[in-house]
Amino acid sequence: MRLDTGKRVDTINAASHDDLADIDYGCLQALSISAVRDAFRWHLIETAPGLYDWSSVRSQLAAARRAGVQVCWDLAHFGLPDWLDPWGPDFVARFADYAEAAGRMIARESEAAPFWCPINEISYWAFAGGDCGHFAPLGVGRGAEWKSRLVAASLAAVDRLRAVDPRARFLQPEPVVHVVSDMPGEDEATDQTHSTYEAWDMLCGRACPELGGHAQCLDIVGVNFYSNNQWTASGRRLGMGDIGYRPLSQLLLDVWQRYRRPIMLSETGAEGANLRGWLRYIAGEVADAEAAGVQIVGVCLYPVMDYAGWTDDRHCACGVIGLSPDKTRYVREDDALLLREVFAQKMPWVAPPTTQPGRPSEPAAAVPA
Repeated sequence: MRLDTGKRVDTINAASHDDLADIDYGCLQALSISAVRDAFRWHLIETAPGLYDWSSVRSQLAAARRAGVQVCWDLAHFGLPDWLDPWGPDFVARFADYAEAAGRMIARESEAAPFWCPINEISYWAFAGGDCGHFAPLGVGRGAEWKSRLVAASLAAVDRLRAVDPRARFLQPEPVVHVVSDMPGEDEATDQTHSTYEAWDMLCGRACPELGGHAQCLDIVGVNFYSNNQWTASGRRLGMGDIGYRPLSQLLLDVWQRYRRPIMLSETGAEGANLRGWLRYIAGEVADAEAAGVQIVGVCLYPVMDYAGWTDDRHCACGVIGLSPDKTRYVREDDALLLREVFAQKMPWVAPPTTQPGRPSEPAAAVPA
């Protein structure tokens, strides 16, 4: 993605994941993790309208195949080609063509059923890129417009990818938030909380039916959840134990009751020493949600490997795979042991750092214990 400073953020390259994918997937294999999220970088692939160069992703594809890892590929994780006018009339068509080309390329490379995340976190991208101008497309006060465009693009991509391979599965990740009023009777908090469902409602046709949303698009509901996903209307962060804080299991139950679709905890994690306590909390909440009848098909530790901060390039120690200054990989054994312990029956999906329908009873991928 390109920030409002003009800086192009490419954390795959910053972590050398593109060059060292064999090592990265080998580390995951050693941890008995066989399903991941990884990403295509649209800005490197479509070098000009309709011209596709797949060299930037081939090392990741080959490494995943050699390691026997099932990948859910992000097509757009906040990144856009520099030549593209995101506000232009052909944005949706350009993304649909790119998605179809990606689907055909994957079909040539593998006989396995493909897993796709068309667009990561439509709601957050609409806020940060459409309302606040923090990163591309640098919109200010145009969040609703950008969200509609992203939903239309995702819908078009799903249709094209299903035409290429009817077995294709789709993950639609959104951040789940909970906002508490500072004073009784405030509507702002309720509105902010309900906004967490807006993109999903648009994708499945409950809202803005003119976009063409349909139930088949909401295949696997991706829930992204971190320690800062709950706050008061005035912006004060809520932590566990604060009045108004809702356990993750309750938020997952809300999503399940609304859509009745398989749910993946598609992003969660914590930095440094906070990771272990957070993993224990997440494992307990997932177990509570499942006990309440919620169908959870996977948990994705995001990211599984250290990465450089978007704005300041600081070293963020976030996963079970550490990075030395020279990009040498090493496994944090204590964290790996805890990962196996708390997810003994549901080893998580994981994701390297990125620039982020079948039958309802069918799991998203085979993830061995």
